[in-house]
Amino acid sequence: MTEQKMRGKILALVREYAEKYHAPKEGFTPGDRLPYAARVYDHEEIESLVESALEFWLTAGRYTEAFERGLAAYLGGKYCSLVNSGSSANLLAFMALTSPLLGERAVGRGDEVITVAAGFPTTVAPIIQYGAVPVFVDVSLPTYNVDASLLENALSEHTKAVMIAHTLGNPFDLAAVKAFCDAHNLWLIEDNCDALGSQYTLNGEARYTGTIGDIGTSSFYPPHHMTMGEGGAVYTNNALLHRIVRSLRDWGRDCICASGQDNLCGHRFDRQDGELPRGYDHKYVYSHFGYNLKATDLQAAVGVAQLKKLPSFVERRRHNFTRLRAAFAELEEFFVLPEATEHAVPSWFGFLLTCREGVERAKIVRFIEEHGIQTRMLFAGNLTKHPCFDEMRASGEGYRISGTLIQTDRIMDDTFWLGVYPGLTDEKIDYMAQMVKVAVHGH
Repeated sequence: MTEQKMRGKILALVREYAEKYHAPKEGFTPGDRLPYAARVYDHEEIESLVESALEFWLTAGRYTEAFERGLAAYLGGKYCSLVNSGSSANLLAFMALTSPLLGERAVGRGDEVITVAAGFPTTVAPIIQYGAVPVFVDVSLPTYNVDASLLENALSEHTKAVMIAHTLGNPFDLAAVKAFCDAHNLWLIEDNCDALGSQYTLNGEARYTGTIGDIGTSSFYPPHHMTMGEGGAVYTNNALLHRIVRSLRDWGRDCICASGQDNLCGHRFDRQDGELPRGYDHKYVYSHFGYNLKATDLQAAVGVAQLKKLPSFVERRRHNFTRLRAAFAELEEFFVLPEATEHAVPSWFGFLLTCREGVERAKIVRFIEEHGIQTRMLFAGNLTKHPCFDEMRASGEGYRISGTLIQTDRIMDDTFWLGVYPGLTDEKIDYMAQMVKVAVHGH
């Protein structure tokens, strides 16, 4: 039997196995556990994974290249780098801005980066870990995104960048934030980890979020819009930033050859780099203090299959959100209901509910969790109130709050969210809505 025939036989068995043992459970019984998010996949992902395993390349290879090309094409962007997590994507996106190749525009230690505290910590962690200073501004309801009117007051002579996430798939006011950054020559990083597939119309053109600023990031952790288990991506239309991201991702090396490739530049042994001997092997010349943050081809193989399903995933998320929004219209006296940012078409990650005065979040959450519906807070709520900030709060150094964080604190105290992921059927969505209503009305 030839290798090709044997591989075909193996993959046929894999498909048979996947269809028998990985098929989604049919039907729904009230009280069944409804997670806020979960993987949605079929035999294609498992076949792709096994085919990659049979090749046994393991590190970044042809599936990685295919995924990077595919995601860039989907987004309408130029460059994409696959990494091992969304957190690593945020780290690389920020670290790219510290590169000496950027000259005077490079972010230095002590420089300031405007962001928000109502979100996930890895949007902010790279700023602090490097030694720059996050400057926190408040958000506004019902979009749950940065209040762009507060940006000018947060600006100082040390401001170099803005790094903000699109909250739960709802784009922030990109027109205002981009105009602010352009006016003050600031970098803009879009943390797009919860918003893959969201669109924003700027100057009459509908574009995907993550491609309007200088750098965008994605996460492919299982709850996200698509998954490869662990994984993330950094994308940009700036060739220099792409070169820096690749260097930092791949140990900090100056060489751009892919794994297993030699002398793509044609000058492997005749360059003069730093104070090294002339002709030192360019594969071992380092222009940055970098990392190894690559994903494996096994992960990428899953991602290639998932990417084909992404448009349908996004559409189903929007459908589920719209169905919940209609069901909750009668509850506006109890909750602040989420609204899409003007000019935006969100790829929703979840459905946010903020309890109005007199409605106790803990009571509502406890009731619906007891009835099988998983909930989540809006991540950190107010990140500056967490133990990781204890030392900085005590010293009064390392971060700055511009104005107040009144709405951020309200989110911390009163907000939770429900899932809208593609695996939720209309029956499940309707049950979720019913249980929230019962929790509010008591019957």
